Amino acid sequence: MPTLLILNGFKFFFYANEHEPKHIHVMKGGGFAKIELKSLSVVKNYMKPKDIKKALIIVAEYKNEFERGWDEYFN
Repeated sequence: MPTLLILNGFKFFFYANEHEPKHIHVMKGGGFAKIELKSLSVVKNYMKPKDIKKALIIVAEYKNEFERGWDEYFN
């Protein structure tokens, strides 16, 4: 499970056997979400509303790095 970023209590990662479309998983405390990178849309959300908002801001800021990490790992 490659971890791409740990920031402000959030852990951003993907699994070693992932599939398209490119997406990132995020965890904070007991919460979990899955966010599609191209559209920044939330695919699954089990986080508090304030946490998912913060997670989306971070994903938008690090989107290029997350996509690069995905490409490097899977290609």
